[in-house]
Amino acid sequence: MACLDKCHCSVDNRRHGSILYNILKNEEHKESHNSKSRKDHSGIFGQGCSCGSQKRVSLKSPQITCKAASAVLVKTLRFVKNVPCFQELPLDDQLVLVRNCWAPLLVLGLAQDKVDFETIETSEPSMLQRILTNKDEGEKIQQQDHHEIQRGPSHHHQHRLTQLPSAAEIRWIKEFLNKCWKLDISTKEYAYLKGIVLFNPDLPELHCIQYIQGLQQEAHQALNEHVKMSQRWDHNRFAKLIIVLSLLRSINAYVIAELFFRPIIGSVNMDDMLLEMLGAKI
Repeated sequence: MACLDKCHCSVDNRRHGSILYNILKNEEHKESHNSKSRKDHSGIFGQGCSCGSQKRVSLKSPQITCKAASAVLVKTLRFVKNVPCFQELPLDDQLVLVRNCWAPLLVLGLAQDKVDFETIETSEPSMLQRILTNKDEGEKIQQQDHHEIQRGPSHHHQHRLTQLPSAAEIRWIKEFLNKCWKLDISTKEYAYLKGIVLFNPDLPELHCIQYIQGLQQEAHQALNEHVKMSQRWDHNRFAKLIIVLSLLRSINAYVIAELFFRPIIGSVNMDDMLLEMLGAKI
């Protein structure tokens, strides 16, 4: 793919022979045949009064769920690193894609690995309440502000302003997982969906926009062809998968980080951790 340097690749001429097409088409993972029925959580938030939608929630079993989410994150980054077309992108484009796509890719991984979780309501005092009720903490925050400003804007307000997700935000994650489980998405379908999410040409600061757009189109085409071959009786399955994928737009990366990783990484910057993992041998 020498043409990558100029970013003028022809999608039509390499669609069926491309490395991306083949790695996705031949992606081999062990399929989970767990037929255990799952409770549809969407009704918890979809019915009745919405006055509790802004209540803050946390994981009911953080040790178990955070460990499972971390394992999925490792698998997700391994998947990304093993796609040759991703490796051939300029480093700057790789970083832009990872920073913007890791959260939806992770949620796809949670669905694929059938990672379910429960949350509980929690009382989280506001920063103003903490300062007014605890003078020492207020002084500590002021000192932290001073150090953060000296360290630069990339670290400013990073951990101090963290806030637990709301019930409404968790609702979107739950709805997405349940829709994936109801569709009984196969391993190959998950692989194609990940390709569509990973190669997002609409992100700012990308250099090889046309090339990345071509890769996303290949993933779309590969998914469509696979569905036609494996699900001939369901003419609407491709559309159903794309509609489900659109739900990922409502899932906030900050929420994913705070819910699944903040309990174990503390004040560590999520971007820094992702870049470190991306450069590590995983």
